Amino acid sequence: MAELWTVALGQVEHGEAYELQRRVRAARQAGAIPDTVLLLEHPPVYTRGRRTAPGELPMGEDWYRAQGIDVADVDRGGKVTYHGPGQLVGYPIVRVDDVLEYVGRLEAAMAAALADEGLAARGRSGDGRDWIGAWVGERKIGSIGVHVSHGITTHGFAVNVSNDLQPFEWIVPCGLGDVRMTSITRERRERADIDCFRKRMAHRLAEALGARQRIVPRARLERHLAVEPQRVA
Repeated sequence: MAELWTVALGQVEHGEAYELQRRVRAARQAGAIPDTVLLLEHPPVYTRGRRTAPGELPMGEDWYRAQGIDVADVDRGGKVTYHGPGQLVGYPIVRVDDVLEYVGRLEAAMAAALADEGLAARGRSGDGRDWIGAWVGERKIGSIGVHVSHGITTHGFAVNVSNDLQPFEWIVPCGLGDVRMTSITRERRERADIDCFRKRMAHRLAEALGARQRIVPRARLERHLAVEPQRVA
């Protein structure tokens, strides 16, 4: 059975994590490491995917930055979303043949991990690309946005665990004007433990990808990242 390296990073600035993804992707493309997932939290930031429309951040970038929320453009699919402390972000850097099947596996992993938390969640990619993610009833609890280069993925998923949901109210999240965002904490009406959920999600992701999880510290990962960045397309 193939391995999935699982690297827990704690809270990492978005720009630093973005560059780390590129380095890990280059090493994966070169065969220097197996499939790897980075699990982390971000300081407050809105990320705009390739399909983001201008009206999805209606207050203007200066207003958001005045609230302490950065704005970053990324090359993943999807539209605008929010990341912040208390939200689990996962960046699987894995080899895939079928992107739609991979998205379905991410949805299944998220739903399984949420079920471990006592929540009945489901993926909705079958309803169209705007509905990709994890939903509890009609409320969205997890988002997915991926990019694939030479068969290797970057970006991935985010699940609201105990994060502040107010920043979602200031944008058009995922391009869905009437969507209501939720979190594990809100659904259970008690504060959820993100470290516990991270472990559940890591296990369920490896299961969904048909891999054996191996927990790897960042220092060990760094020793394998010897591929030059310019080799990444």
